[in-house]
Amino acid sequence: MALSSCGGGGGGGGSGTPALPVSIATLLPWTWIGGSSSYNQQTANSPEARMSSATWTDTSGNFWMFGGETVYTYDINDLWKYNPNTQIWTLESLSSPLNQNQPGLYGTQNTPSTNNLPGARNDSVSWTDPAGNLWLFGGYGYASSNSPGDLNDLWEYAPAAKTWTWVGGSTQTNQFGSYSSTEIPGARLASVSWTDQSGNLWLFGGQGYATSGSPGELNDLWKYNPTTKTWVWIRGSSSTNQLSTLSGTAASPGARHDSVAWTDSTGNLWLFGGQGYAASGSLGELNDLWKFTPGTAQWTLIGSGNFLNQTGSYGTSQTSSPTNLPGSRDSSVAWTDTSGNLWLFGGYGYDSTGTLGELNDLWKFNLGTQQWTWVNGSNQVNQLGSYGSQPGTPGMPGARSSANAWFSSTIGTSGSLWLFGGLEGSGNYLNDLWQYKP
Repeated sequence: MALSSCGGGGGGGGSGTPALPVSIATLLPWTWIGGSSSYNQQTANSPEARMSSATWTDTSGNFWMFGGETVYTYDINDLWKYNPNTQIWTLESLSSPLNQNQPGLYGTQNTPSTNNLPGARNDSVSWTDPAGNLWLFGGYGYASSNSPGDLNDLWEYAPAAKTWTWVGGSTQTNQFGSYSSTEIPGARLASVSWTDQSGNLWLFGGQGYATSGSPGELNDLWKYNPTTKTWVWIRGSSSTNQLSTLSGTAASPGARHDSVAWTDSTGNLWLFGGQGYAASGSLGELNDLWKFTPGTAQWTLIGSGNFLNQTGSYGTSQTSSPTNLPGSRDSSVAWTDTSGNLWLFGGYGYDSTGTLGELNDLWKFNLGTQQWTWVNGSNQVNQLGSYGSQPGTPGMPGARSSANAWFSSTIGTSGSLWLFGGLEGSGNYLNDLWQYKP
């Protein structure tokens, strides 16, 4: 998988309209909200087709999306806001009319300005702090020059003032990490992130640079304090391509990128899959599930085994079972609903037959029973979408990886899951917007 894009699935190009192969009985309650049922759309009043953007939700329930990779593998750095109640997109900032492969405008460190703007990039991570400010870290793209690479710059966006602040990290690409003295993560893409109950920002793994050498897979865990503006290396290795350790106080996920993560109501982090290293063997697709407890700084492997390239075990749709397990995959999207269930959609990985490709299966994990349920979507790869006659009608998102996602706690009885864009199996980019109400 190339550093400049994630999710597998092949090259870009082409256009077309997907067919409608899926039975309507399997669709509800997905709804096609907006965007196009055709590929590679470049529109003026809504986000163009893209993958691997940074997304977050503000305190008013608006959805935000920054940058990503778009048609012809351009990196972009536009900032959009979506109001799910009015279903209107608003362009908040744009570096240039072309918006392609733009270097960052850093300004002065720790000084907010409406002239500042992170460079074009994909596969960053983002957080929202208790004050409603938005945080952005790393990815693959452009720093202060016209040469792309891995990034470790940290930015803060204040929605009310519409200002970006370069907070830390380098204005150059491909920087090594510092694991002692002044600690800071090395440049990387496709990490996972979350915030704890004290407002600290956490970062795990990805693909990028450790203390020296070439880029590789990472399993280092970091905590950032927004008040003191300092990083702390918590655990994991300062070297790349580490295998998983399965038990004891040293237990830790293997190095990986393009995992997904959730947080539960007690502040624990849950980590699933990605592309990386298991307890033995070479680089491959993963479907291991881990829990991290911040209070003890300990990882726990949930379930048994830690293997590569596993076929999905789907069982019966809508029925939980201790033998159900999503197939190994990377570049999925994930949400936590208002009842505390963990949700997983799509990605690039293995279906029920052991075939590798793009997925559109939707899964739910119940923390109480610790069982997976295959909710809907197909148990086979590379399925086309079913869009219905027009936006607002029931349908089913087609298979994709590196899509963008949000969760709204105020829409639907258990909240609602929202999905935008991604990369489909022939390498085309999507800009369709979907809603799912559990």
